[in-house]
Amino acid sequence: MPTSPVELLQGTLEFLILKTLSWGPMHGFAVGRWIRKTTDDALEIEEGALYPALHRMERRGWIASDWGVTENNRRAKYYEITRLGRDQLRREESSWTRYVAAVSKIMAAAKV
Repeated sequence: MPTSPVELLQGTLEFLILKTLSWGPMHGFAVGRWIRKTTDDALEIEEGALYPALHRMERRGWIASDWGVTENNRRAKYYEITRLGRDQLRREESSWTRYVAAVSKIMAAAKV
């Protein structure tokens, strides 16, 4: 029986996009597909959330875009992480590492 996708926590999407783009430039659809495949379909990013986030991140200077051609020979905007984006990713990775460690301790705690 397939499980439904997990809801994203507030503030997670930008971190996931930056981490995805750290692997190399991708068009928007490929970003969503990479996140879905990497999480074994647990996280599915809706287009209505993905593209506004990409545009917001571009305005902040975390990513840059340029037009290119997809593997299906279609024109698409490709996004690439910038130096500012890598700095932001490092800050967010540190914060998420601490958060995951703290939640893991609570999940592993034995009943008193």
